[in-house]
Order: sequence, then C-alpha cells, then structure tokens
Amino acid sequence: MRTFGRYQLLQLLGKSEQTMAWRVNDPRSGQDLVLVMPRHQPQTAAALDAWIAAVRRAGRLSHPNLAAVVDSGVVDHWPFVAHDPRDDATLSERISRKGEPAPDVAAWAVQGLEGLAFAHDAGVAHTDLQPYLVLVSPQGQVRLMGAAVAMPPDAASGATDAASLAAQRDAAQRDVLAFGLIVHHALAGAPALDQPDVGLALRELPPWGREIIRLPFTTGQPVPDALRAIVNRATDRQERQRYRNARTLLRALQGWLKTDADGGAGPLALLLDRLHAVGLLPASPGVADRAARLALMERERTIELAGIVLQDLALTFEMLRAVNTAQVRGGQVAGAGPVLTIRRAIAMLGLDGVRRAALSLRAWPGPLDEANATRLQQQFDRVKRAARVAQSLRPAGYDPEVVYLVTLLQNLGRLAVHYHFPDEAQQIARLMQPAPNPKDGEPDDPGMTEEAASWAVLGTGIDDLGVAVARHWGLDTAVQHMVRRLPLSAPVRQPDTDDDTLRLTASCGIEAVDALAQPAAHVQQALQRLLQRYARPLGLTLKDLQMALELLPAGADDVARRAA
Repeated sequence: MRTFGRYQLLQLLGKSEQTMAWRVNDPRSGQDLVLVMPRHQPQTAAALDAWIAAVRRAGRLSHPNLAAVVDSGVVDHWPFVAHDPRDDATLSERISRKGEPAPDVAAWAVQGLEGLAFAHDAGVAHTDLQPYLVLVSPQGQVRLMGAAVAMPPDAASGATDAASLAAQRDAAQRDVLAFGLIVHHALAGAPALDQPDVGLALRELPPWGREIIRLPFTTGQPVPDALRAIVNRATDRQERQRYRNARTLLRALQGWLKTDADGGAGPLALLLDRLHAVGLLPASPGVADRAARLALMERERTIELAGIVLQDLALTFEMLRAVNTAQVRGGQVAGAGPVLTIRRAIAMLGLDGVRRAALSLRAWPGPLDEANATRLQQQFDRVKRAARVAQSLRPAGYDPEVVYLVTLLQNLGRLAVHYHFPDEAQQIARLMQPAPNPKDGEPDDPGMTEEAASWAVLGTGIDDLGVAVARHWGLDTAVQHMVRRLPLSAPVRQPDTDDDTLRLTASCGIEAVDALAQPAAHVQQALQRLLQRYARPLGLTLKDLQMALELLPAGADDVARRAA
C-alpha cells in the first residue's frame, strides 16, 4: 500500500497540469478523505510560505458549497490539503458518456457558482477548477474542493504578486471560464476539445489560443436552447461576450432553472415578485395625473382621454391588464374576445376605472436610479417610435390603435427587462454590439441577437417574458401569438389571418426602428434587408418605408390624433 505521510493512497481521483487529487485513508481515524496537492513543488521557502498563506486564507472560508479543509501540511516538501468527501462522488465519476440531464447539471452548477462567487468576493480564486474537484452528494448537494491549491510554475519561485487586485480579477475570470468548460463537459458527456484537463483546454481559447468551443447539437441528453446559449456564452471565443464574474453566470442559470421549472408559465416567475412590489412599469411623469383628472370631467371626452392614456405606456398596459382579466371579460364581454383598444377599455371600465388605474401606478422612475431611468425613458421613446412606424405601414382597413397597441405589446418583455433588470439589460445590449475584427479586411464579429443575448443573461427570452405577462393578464392564445415578435432568422410568409397581419406589421415597425439605431455604416443595409423581408407579405415599397420613417417627429408624440 502506497502512503503519503500517514495517509494510505487508495485511488487517484484525477490530475491536471496544476493539481492532483487522491482518495486516501487516515489510519488514525479510519476515515476516508480526499487529498489535493499541487503538481509543482515549491522551490523556495518563500514560495512554500506563499502557498500556505493562500491555502489558509481559502480554508477560513465557510460556505455550504465549499468543502471544508480538515487537514493541511507538508510531506517531503509537498504541500497538501485534505477534505472530507462524506459519501459524495466527484463530478468526474458522475458524468456519463451521454451527458447528464440539463436540469441536474444546471442545479449543480448553481450551487458550485454560489461557492465560487463567495470565494471570489473574499478575494480567493480557485485557480484550477476540474471535474474531479467537484463533489456531488447523492442528494445533489455540490461542494468545491482544492481552492487555491494550484501552484503555477511562475508562482513556484515566489515571483507572482498574488495579492494584487489585477491578478485576483484575472484569476477569478479564468475560474468562470473554467467553470463554463466543466458545465459543457457535464452536458455533452465529453470534455471540450477532448481535453480532460480544463486548464489546458482553457488555454486553447482566445486570448491564449484560437479554438472555438460550442456545445454540440447532437448530445445524448437534450439541451434546451436557452441553456445552450448560457453555456456557449460562458466559453465564447470573444472575451467581451463571456460572463465577467461568477455571479452573472449564476444569475443566468438561476433564471433558466426558474423558467424551466414551471413549463410555459416559468418566465413569469422571474417577474412575479417584482410585479407585486413595483408594478410592471412606472407612470410617465405627469401623464397619469392628467388622465386621472380628465376622468373626473365630462364623459364626452373619451377620445381625448384615450389619447392621453396612450401617451403613458404604464397606464396603457394597466388598462389592458384590467380590462382583459378573466373576471371582467367573463362578466361583461363573454365570448367577445380580447380588448385591444383603449377606447373600448374606457367604455368597459368606466371613467372610475381609468382613474383607479392611473392612481395605482408607481411614480416615475420607481426604484431606478437616474442613469437607469434615463435608459428606460429612451426605451419608452423607442417603443413609441416603432408603434408609429407600424401604424404608417399598416395595410388598408386595419385599426391604427390596434396596430399601435400590438406593437407596444411586442415590446412588453423588452420594457420589463429594462425596468426590473436594468443591469442585465445593459449586459444584453453589450452582447448585441458588433466588434471590429482584429484582422484587416475581415468583417466585424457580429453581436448576438436580442433573444440569444437574453437567454445568455436571464436564462429566458425577452419575448417569452412578454408572452408570459400577457398570459398572466388573461390575453388568449391568439393575442399571445400576435405579441411575439417575428424572429429575425425566420422567413416572413404571406399572412393567412388578420392576426398574422397585425403581428407582421408590428414586427416590421420594431425592426425599422432597431435598424435606425445601428451604427451609421450598417443602417442602409439593415433597412434593405427589412424591405426584402416584408415587401411581399405586407405589400411594402421603398416609398412606404421612407414615408413612415420620415413621419417620426423629433418632438412630442402625436398619439392622440393617430389613435382617434
């Protein structure tokens, strides 16, 4: 029986370029432990002292997802730490060739990231995350072993300044990238690049190498698109697209788990608590007050009141929510279908209903700080512009107010994200930006689509959030279909129904305004693509598009006149 100090070596659990782990037995206690040690022996007393200090700092951390250090020391100039594995298996032992079920992997990853984020917050990087250093209990509890044990070659001489903030930040970012590779391995059933050493696989990615790592589409276990987007972002070849810290990856996976747990209603789980606390959106400054005052005046001014309501997106959505609840529709308009005009909503709810809706809104800007309030206002303006463009492009015979409201509803998820998840909204915007290609003459690296970026940040799609809210309001499946924007990757076909026409018209208006928001060099090409997509289905001409875009005013909205 081979020994290491007093420990009997039972089984090599795994080794990398930086660390190794052994299952051992302690004859004193009869207990099985896991020893983790560096592959590079400290060459000087200073290097050993630095290692001991780093491991002690890591060992002082107490977190359910970090394995406690039960022993540490040095044997023949080889330092080590010992962990109690209990009855847990390592992730290396758990992963089958066909991969593990996506919900299980995500749940394990969330726990591991909780521990990793806690360590990073304390200034401790793991430095060599490997599947054999992740313990998983029979009940699915995860603990990370071996934090700070790795002894990089340059650290063996004591040359590195491990205390520097820059070094800590870089090490933490490498940890997050390494964790993404481990999740990739667990889902795919095989290590990325067929390289079992995560540290070596990591060095094949930019900026150190030139490899591209993406989850294969043929995996033994199904991987939902949203989870695939999260994992692919974690190992993206573009550094700017990756998760910047453990908590951003953690939040994305938590979001996916929430949305996956309850089927189609899942996305609403991300918003429900916030909807109850701060409402869907805050009232625009002054508008809701004007509507409340007008609701106390003459009943003959319904058209004017509708115009004022439409100027405030929060009040507009609140009116639609109130009038489309099952109680109202069941009691007053059974079988008549959803209400998609504010004029009809006013007629059904009455002026008192308008006033109650206006007074129920959270005052601007809700819980947002000044910078995020400015961004939300910019989104409000952008959504209104898209709705006006859609009105201008609508085929003959369609109610302009219905087109306007369907366009607003297609932006419901986008607006909710900017209000309830402002930091995540900025991440999504950043992921969508193209990046200059470092090679001369090569096209720019494209950014993600909004939906893919939303999956990667929130764990669910922006449109899925909007549809979930619409369903929560009581809007039927036909409206839920209408308020889902046409994907940019999907071909635009001739509409078969009025609902399809409304959906296409609203999507066209949104895409037109999104095209105008692109860098100047890309605007013309984006508008040309839009014209090619919608020319035949909507009978759209270049002149129609030009006229619609020229009608965008630089100043105040003219919603009341158009809605009337």
